Amino acid sequence: MVELIGYLASALIVISLAMRSLVRLRVVSLVGSLTFVIYGALIGAIPVMIANGAAVLLNIWHLRRELAPAASTINAVPIEPDAPFLRDFLAANLPEIHRSQPRFDIEGHYPFARLLTRDGLPAGVFLARPLGDELQVTLDYVTPAYRDSRVARWLFGPGRDVFTARGVRRLVAEATTAEHRTYLESAGFRPDGSRFMLTLDGEPSR
Repeated sequence: MVELIGYLASALIVISLAMRSLVRLRVVSLVGSLTFVIYGALIGAIPVMIANGAAVLLNIWHLRRELAPAASTINAVPIEPDAPFLRDFLAANLPEIHRSQPRFDIEGHYPFARLLTRDGLPAGVFLARPLGDELQVTLDYVTPAYRDSRVARWLFGPGRDVFTARGVRRLVAEATTAEHRTYLESAGFRPDGSRFMLTLDGEPSR
């Protein structure tokens, strides 16, 4: 029975290394480390308990950092639509992008372009076409590693001055997949005929 707990802990650590999402990686690793602490206590292995106890604390610290509303670590950096880095980023992530937004055309022209960053690292891209006081969203993408963190919540909440500072009052998007529709609704967009709309007036939700 005790050996099974050790095998379970080992399996959880291995599974965590296969996670693409940083948050899921930390959660599974946390559970695995906790299981190793229990295993170490059952077999009287103090070094195992100490090492994995430290791993538990580190995972908790990283999770709090990922999930806390730390808007200062998230940013939307203006970038030229034809910037080589943007083109490379889109090309590298195009298969993943097309899973939820299959109509996105990498060759299109998108005057409103923002590189979404987390802790100074590229986390996603927001592309749109201005139309009066609206932005027609053509791509709203966050890489799997950051998808469970608060990049999108920040963009449409505390960080919405990315849009309002340019006089934008509404964001309009179309969804052709169930995954994208679910995402838009969770981000606060509401159905408006065949489109989804987010009105930016008022106090942002945190």
